[in-house]
Amino acid sequence: MTSWRTGFEEVTVDVAGKVVLVTGAARGIGAEVARRLAARGAKVALVGLEGEQLREVAAECGGRAWEADVTDWDALKTAVDGVVDHYGGLDVVVANAGIAATGFVRSIDPAAFERVIEVNLLGVWRTVRTCLPHLIASRGYCLVVSSLAAIVHIPGNAAYSAAKAGCEAFADSLRAEVRHLGVGVGVAYFSWISTDMVDSADRHPVFGPLRSGMPGLASKKYPVSAVGKAVVRGVEKRARTVHVPRWVGALKLFRAFTPRVVDTQAAKSVPAADRAMATADPTTSSLVGPGGEAARKG
Repeated sequence: MTSWRTGFEEVTVDVAGKVVLVTGAARGIGAEVARRLAARGAKVALVGLEGEQLREVAAECGGRAWEADVTDWDALKTAVDGVVDHYGGLDVVVANAGIAATGFVRSIDPAAFERVIEVNLLGVWRTVRTCLPHLIASRGYCLVVSSLAAIVHIPGNAAYSAAKAGCEAFADSLRAEVRHLGVGVGVAYFSWISTDMVDSADRHPVFGPLRSGMPGLASKKYPVSAVGKAVVRGVEKRARTVHVPRWVGALKLFRAFTPRVVDTQAAKSVPAADRAMATADPTTSSLVGPGGEAARKG
């Protein structure tokens, strides 16, 4: 392994001893990433909601937990200051915290829609802005978690797609702004991953069949372990992009054509789904999974 890079060529670096802050680390992707980085010797700082669960994961990792809502400036500052005071600095940030809501635009709970935007996009912006002075000091690395949803915008997923597309654009601009300061910025794109969030969405009476009925690889779910491995590699290489599965990277080359493909597929399934959504119990068009419930309370 080489030392932490100061240039911009892609090299492999040793994360052992590096201080890594992971948001949304109580479960799912965040917890998996924290465990795998800790196993490589990183000093992990877990930030998120669901305090008890967060502390359990931190204990498994030999790290520390800071309970904070990523949309709360004051709570974030307190958490980041605590991380820096405890570990003496900050080398890597994985801006992972995210939630989802199921529902069509005309019938979804407006509060749920806006909470997705607030957590998934504004939460990333607030996390990065709060951590950025410390990353500049360490010439560190930031990985913003976007999604396949930033590339393929399916019905019933408008809030999530809008937020993740915003994350991608935000990270691309940020990279150009901080490169001369020695900070690397990457964007992660994941397809459907077997997490509590996706599994809960699959139990939705309308969105679940829509998602599982998508053609070919578009409906397949991938293990969270695959994401953990890919993110560790991405952090070690200070990568510009991380893709799970790898075909997501190839799909980006054809993104101009994806809206037409979605339109064609949706014509077969959306009319009935739209009627079902419009007449469904309003509680079914809200935030999904334990993380969504924690964000709703937050």
